[in-house]
Amino acid sequence: MSRRALALTLSTAALLAPTVSHAQVTLKPDGKWRYLLSAGANISSGNNDAASLNLSAEGARQTDDNKWVWAAKADRARSNDVDTIERYGLRTQYNRDFSVDWFGFGSGEWMRDRLANIANRSSVASGVGRHVWRDEDGFFDVSGGLGYTYDRYFTPTEVSGATRDRYGRLELVLAEESSHKLTETTQFRQKFSLYPNLRDSGKYRAVLDTGLTVAMTQTINLSAGLSYRYDSDPGGNLKKGDAMFVTGVSMRID
Repeated sequence: MSRRALALTLSTAALLAPTVSHAQVTLKPDGKWRYLLSAGANISSGNNDAASLNLSAEGARQTDDNKWVWAAKADRARSNDVDTIERYGLRTQYNRDFSVDWFGFGSGEWMRDRLANIANRSSVASGVGRHVWRDEDGFFDVSGGLGYTYDRYFTPTEVSGATRDRYGRLELVLAEESSHKLTETTQFRQKFSLYPNLRDSGKYRAVLDTGLTVAMTQTINLSAGLSYRYDSDPGGNLKKGDAMFVTGVSMRID
C-alpha cells in the first residue's frame, strides 16, 4: 500500500493528473442555477506508458440571502499498467444568511479513493459562519461547526490504536474561504478546512484547495490549482499527506 501511495503522489505531479480543476462556477444573486463542466486527459507511450482522465461538474444557485453549491468529480490514472489514481467524490453545501454578517450552513460529502484504502467516506456537518467581507470582486468567509465522518476501508487497517474495517467519529469543523477577482479575466479561489477529531484527541484532518482561473472566452476557461490533503492517522502503511497539482479546461453554462 505504501508503494501505491507514493506512486499516487509522484504520478499526480508528473502527469498533472487529477481532481476538480478548481475553476469557480459563476455566482450571481438572481436565483438561477449555473454550471461549470471541466475535463482533462493525458496519454503518453514509449519508455513510459501512462494515461489519465479527469471529469468534474459544479453547480450553484445564489440569492440575496442564501447559496447552494454542489460538485462531482471522477479521476483515473495509470502508469505502466499500475493504477496511480482512482478517486470519486460528491459534495454539497447550503448557506443561509440570518443577518448581514452571519450565516448558517449545512453540508454533505462522499468520497471513494481505492489507493488510499477508502472504500467509502461519508461526512455531514452544520454550523455558523461570518462574512468578513464580500463585494462584486469576491468574498472572504470564516465558519465553524460540528460534523460526523464515517470511513469504511477496502482492507482492515490500524486506525486509532486498533485494526478496523470502519471508523466513525465526531469532528469539529473549522474553515475559511475566499474568492478574489484579480483582473477582468483572472480569478483566484482558496479554501482551508480543519477537522479536529473529537473522539480521539490530537488527531485531525486538514484540506487546502487553491485555484487560478483565466477566462479565454465567455464560456471557456483555463485553470490551475494546488490541493493538499492531510490526515494525522490515515491507517497503516499510508502517507499522511497527498499533494496534487491540477490543470484543466472548463466550460461555463450561465
